[in-house]
Amino acid sequence: QLQLVESGGGLVQPGGSLRLSCAASGFTLDYYTIGWFRQAPGKEREGVSCISSSGASTNYADSVKGRFTISRDNAKNTVYLQINNLKPDDTAVYYCAADPSYYCAGSLYKFLLVASDFGSWGQGTQVTVSS
Repeated sequence: QLQLVESGGGLVQPGGSLRLSCAASGFTLDYYTIGWFRQAPGKEREGVSCISSSGASTNYADSVKGRFTISRDNAKNTVYLQINNLKPDDTAVYYCAADPSYYCAGSLYKFLLVASDFGSWGQGTQVTVSS
């Protein structure tokens, strides 16, 4: 059974860093585009980053560009989201999602990540940024 599990969330002070992980089981991530989304209380789920199946293409929402870095280790069947210089507005539940058909265009293209385009989701990990 295809499963994604996020980890690495927690409570951090503004300016701090976290590395979120998205581990897959039941399938091989090699052929899947991965997207990271977040959802803050009372707000809609928003896409923050994506990475192509090979890792050659990545893209980011403007709100996180320069602070978030997405990467993948297909040998470990895991995708990561490094988050630096955390801000209170980054407080949210972070989800990873996988889809074999979604195309993550590189950073030269406008970032647009649509949740309904992704077929498999993890349960989320909470990130809270507070002093």
